[in-house]
Amino acid sequence: MTQIKINPGGIQPKEAKKTEAPSSHPEEKTGESAPQEETLEAQLEAKGKEAQDNYDRFLRLSAEFENFKKRMEKEKNDAYKFGTENLVKELLPVLDNLERAIDHGEAKNPQGLLEGVDLTLKGFLTALEKIGVSPVDASGKEFDPNLHEAVMVQEDAHHPAGTVLTQLQKGYTLHGRLLRPAMVVVSKRPELGPEEDSPDQRS
Repeated sequence: MTQIKINPGGIQPKEAKKTEAPSSHPEEKTGESAPQEETLEAQLEAKGKEAQDNYDRFLRLSAEFENFKKRMEKEKNDAYKFGTENLVKELLPVLDNLERAIDHGEAKNPQGLLEGVDLTLKGFLTALEKIGVSPVDASGKEFDPNLHEAVMVQEDAHHPAGTVLTQLQKGYTLHGRLLRPAMVVVSKRPELGPEEDSPDQRS
């Protein structure tokens, strides 16, 4: 009977090979994930800081806008209340001249009264001129419906038809825009009477 010799060191159990085959490196995985976590935390922190900066900027802009609205509202109110300040300053000398004219009238000084009234009128016209008010010159001009208002038509043989004969009330413009038309009397050609011959009949 043949004897088989078994070398105990020559054959290794399969279970030992299976346990040695997988090579896991948990320390390497931990080393790789740590930098990624730090990067995400840094990005998150940066985004949080950016969001806080944007919110602070929003608060500042909101406060500035509110201050701007309040300032504009105050300027609008001041413009409404004091918009005529320059005009009033121009009219004060007119008021002074009118008071002087009254004083001359009470002192029974007709010449001084007339001079005071004349100065008042000139001062008033000057004040109006400074703010862009100009009188409409209508007398002797051709009737213009954009500037004149005809309240009467009068026959006149010495002027062409449609001529302003008389200005009853002055008109005024403000920077070229009509404030009030001039009230005028306009000429028309005289009508021939029954006893008068027309030029054709006389010829």
